[in-house]
Amino acid sequence: MAAFTAADVKKLREKTGAGMMDAKKALEAADGDVEAAVDALRAKGLATAQKKSSRTAAEGLIGVAVEGTRGVAVEVNSETDFVAKNDQFQDFVRKTTQAALSADSDDVETLKGMAHPDGGTIADKLTDNVATIGENQQVRRMKTVSVDQGMVVPYVHNAVAPNLGKIGVLVALESEADAATLETLGTKLAQHIAAAFPQALTADDLDPELIERERKVAAEKAAESGKPENVQEKMVEGAIGKFAKENALMSQILVHDNKTPIEQVVAQAGKEAGKPIVLKDYVRFQLGEGIEKEESDFAAEVAAAVKG
Repeated sequence: MAAFTAADVKKLREKTGAGMMDAKKALEAADGDVEAAVDALRAKGLATAQKKSSRTAAEGLIGVAVEGTRGVAVEVNSETDFVAKNDQFQDFVRKTTQAALSADSDDVETLKGMAHPDGGTIADKLTDNVATIGENQQVRRMKTVSVDQGMVVPYVHNAVAPNLGKIGVLVALESEADAATLETLGTKLAQHIAAAFPQALTADDLDPELIERERKVAAEKAAESGKPENVQEKMVEGAIGKFAKENALMSQILVHDNKTPIEQVVAQAGKEAGKPIVLKDYVRFQLGEGIEKEESDFAAEVAAAVKG
């Protein structure tokens, strides 16, 4: 019998919305592998496609900063949302994000070794924060975007303070168009990105492993239809085409009007401005995406102290 726990069943149900018995059977068939069980349930039509945005989020903040034609987003995690509201923590995220603008790469360890404006390194300040606030904190990731000419437009969804929030977006627009046009377009695109969660800029940029996983799920669904093999192949290709269209930013439909592809939105803005506009790149950081939230050692110690 496959080795899995009641917690695994609960996790699978939360990820898929599947019933208790369906979740248990899927885990048994997948030898306890939760992700494989997710795919199996999807193939049987018992679960919807998992999105990173649905995963349990760690606490903390996303910071965004822009200087000239360069912008950066940084995620700093904390154990509780209470700390994320702390002025000291917010100051650390804000100053760390600002420092990240001058980093030579998106390597977090390099960022932590950079000077903090209040003295010492960012890593030193982080250690001080952990000691004084009494809760574990981590600089998790960063990403920089830039253009040669144009604008990088920042956007924070549900900001808790200027340029700090749970979802941070940067839109890099390459163009000679005026600043007002680029800022208006960039904000509209950033709002869309925050809501629609694109996986890549274009279909060609989508992660091959992600496409292969979708292909396997689509093939299993097609096989269960009982239709001829040539029809199944068309079903699979159709499913992959639909997935790519829905997950590549340029082919997504603008959430503001629910009818215009992003590619057309950008082209129309350029036409109206009289200058071509290229959506060169974007960043979308959602707090804790991809992290399974578990009880920390610190939280466990507090719980034990309360009980004791």
